[in-house]
Amino acid sequence: MKSWTDWFEIAVADFERAKKFYEEIFDMQIQPLDLGDLKMGLFPHQGIGAAICWGAWYKPSPHGTIVYLNANPDLSVVLGKIEAAGGKIIQPKKQISPEYGFMALFEDSEGNRLALHSMG
Repeated sequence: MKSWTDWFEIAVADFERAKKFYEEIFDMQIQPLDLGDLKMGLFPHQGIGAAICWGAWYKPSPHGTIVYLNANPDLSVVLGKIEAAGGKIIQPKKQISPEYGFMALFEDSEGNRLALHSMG
């Protein structure tokens, strides 16, 4: 089966605030990449990649595409850090089904609507 996700970018209005938000909730370091009119923050990854992006083409929105971020083994750990880091919980953890695990929706520090997914 083909994987439909190769890369995704999360639009941000304040690069440093967003970088701090994601580093806090996932306990990791984002690698900044300054390309002049574009700033990217690369999530540590192997395979599928992700970045926070600031620039003229990036406008954060709570109404756009929903990206599900991997929060295994239990998304409750990440969800518990969202509000203290400057985000907002939209949908608390709920089971999708026994075979597909759990999900939750949140708004990040920039106003983007995203989701968390885990099997536990």
